[in-house]
Amino acid sequence: MSIRPDEKKTTSGHRAAQSAPVPDFVAGPAVAGKSLAVLRVATGFVFLWAFLDKLFGLGYATPAKGAWLSGGSPTKGFLSGVHVGPFESMFHAWAGTWWANWLFMLGLAAIGIAVIAGIGLRLSAAAGALMMLMMWAAEWPFALSTSTGEATHSTNPVIDYHLIYALTLIVLAAASAGNTWGLGRRWAALVGDRTWLR
Repeated sequence: MSIRPDEKKTTSGHRAAQSAPVPDFVAGPAVAGKSLAVLRVATGFVFLWAFLDKLFGLGYATPAKGAWLSGGSPTKGFLSGVHVGPFESMFHAWAGTWWANWLFMLGLAAIGIAVIAGIGLRLSAAAGALMMLMMWAAEWPFALSTSTGEATHSTNPVIDYHLIYALTLIVLAAASAGNTWGLGRRWAALVGDRTWLR
């Protein structure tokens, strides 16, 4: 009796079915690594672009006259416009303060550069997730109306894009996404046993 191509004999003489070969286009380790690298660079650019737009006033979210280099505040507009949630007064107090501006801008730049380069992904995930969680709290998607009585237009009471970005940063760090098309391996060798810096 002949053995079909998808069968082989085991040591006991019984035939065992072999699984069909997996096509090259199905996600394997190499494809997964490259996919995560693309996601990593795209996510990093979200943060870096926000920094550049607020720094130079490129005319997208920030007009030229509102640029940080022209004396504008990168936090005043967003935080003073918070009219929802239990942290409304806290965000109003923070709006436009020098320390909030500096922390926000340094955070955007550092997270953006590190994630694009594939270094310090664990620190970037922690800092970026904290930043996104605070922005999520400022928009407070649970609310249907603002403190001024207007509709919030919230589309989901729990998950919004801030939390998706936070989860993305965490997944990129957990998967060591900086090792493909990034400086992750070199960075890991540089920081050695201080794994929290990876």
